[in-house]
Formats: sequence, structure tokens, C-alpha cells
Amino acid sequence: MPENRPPVCDYHDSTYQETFWDRGERTYEDRAEAVALERLLPPKGQRLLEIGAGAGRNTPRYTGFNQIVLLDYSRTQLEQARDRLGMSAKYLFVVADVYRMPFASGVFDASTMIRVIHHMADAPAALREVRRVLQPGAVFVIEFANKQHLKAIARWLLRRQAWNPFSPDPVEFARLNFDFHPRTMRRWLVAAGFEVKRQLAVSYYRLGLFKRLFPMDMLVWLDSWAQLTGNWWQLSPSVFVKAIATRKE
Repeated sequence: MPENRPPVCDYHDSTYQETFWDRGERTYEDRAEAVALERLLPPKGQRLLEIGAGAGRNTPRYTGFNQIVLLDYSRTQLEQARDRLGMSAKYLFVVADVYRMPFASGVFDASTMIRVIHHMADAPAALREVRRVLQPGAVFVIEFANKQHLKAIARWLLRRQAWNPFSPDPVEFARLNFDFHPRTMRRWLVAAGFEVKRQLAVSYYRLGLFKRLFPMDMLVWLDSWAQLTGNWWQLSPSVFVKAIATRKE
């Protein structure tokens, strides 16, 4: 890797899909994210870039696009995605990192980046590269881990947490795992050439206690309503943003 390129989080040979999603009691988070994607992403389009596609968990949700390009740094993750999705001309699997994507400028009319940016040591550089490969007017749906969520605020007030959830700087709580302040993420998006159109506050109820007390359908229903507060305040652990690639001068 060139010295000037930021470090990349590599999921090579990871069982993340199986251990975290399939057997990790994450049905609520998965379904809540599906609601958010349906609200923010256009129902159809020509060519969608799925950045950090992993094993293809979200890929079947992009049915309205003629072609879906799955990009991931890990070859083994894309092999899992291919096994799950099957071989089809609709899917193109690309091994690369987001800081230097092997695409011409402006070739995609939509992109998603779900549970990925929190691994980016240089998030602004990643966002600039995403903007480069999108055509003007393209929709970019990004999810990020929010440092200003309710649990973090409570822990900080009780002095069980050293970092301030209200400060604008990212916090690296583990190697190449970052939480971001919503205001900072919006500023980075605008600087990269995007216009923020909508925000959703997602996964308020991911605590194990809620999952034990409430039926899954009720939790997802409650989350679907709580998401709508995202334009006013962002206090959930996960925030989804719909941004539009602006026309470059």
C-alpha cells in the first residue's frame, strides 16, 4: 500500500455475515436499516455502486437498478456475496478500496455506503472519491456510527466515558472503528460536493432489553416512526443520510 494512503480495515476470511448478522440476533437492526434504505434510495436507476458490500446483505434490496457494482476491499467477502447472490450479469464484483476506486468519473447514478465509513481513518478523502465516481444529481445514501447517541451521552454525564459525545471530532473507540458527530459528517459531505437532503435516526431500540421485552414487528414499527425525527435531532447510534451529488463548477 502506498505510504500516502490511509490504512484500510480488511475483512479477509471474516465470518462477519454469519456471526454478526445471521447468528448475532441482529434481525431488528437489519430490518430497521431496510426501512431506512427504502425511504432514501430511488426505487430504480441504471447503475448503483454499493461500497463495502461485504457478503451482499443489502444487495437484494436494490432490485430497481439495472446493474449493481459490489465493491469491497476483501476478496473473500465478495466471494461470499457471489455465493449468496449467484452469478448474474446484473452484478459486478470489484475488489478495491474506497480511497482509490477503479472507475471513471461520473459513471454511477446512485451509491450506498452502509456500516462502512466508521472504518475510514480519512473519511473526508473517502467522501471525495465517492463524489468523483457519481454523476451530478446522483443519490448517495450513507450510514454512519453516531457519537452523539443517548447511551454515549448518559455514560459521559455519569463519568463512565472519557470522550465528549458533543465534541465535533471523531472518536476511535477501537482500531479503525470511529464514531462521528452528525454535524461534522454533514460538513464533510458538503465539502466533498454533496447536498444533504434528509436524515434518519435509526436503531434507537438495539439494546438487548428492548429485544427481549418487545416483539420484533413492534420494535421495527417503533423504529420506523422514530427514524422520522432525524432531520431535527440525531440521538440514535446509527444515522442514515440522503445526499445529492451537486454539479461541479
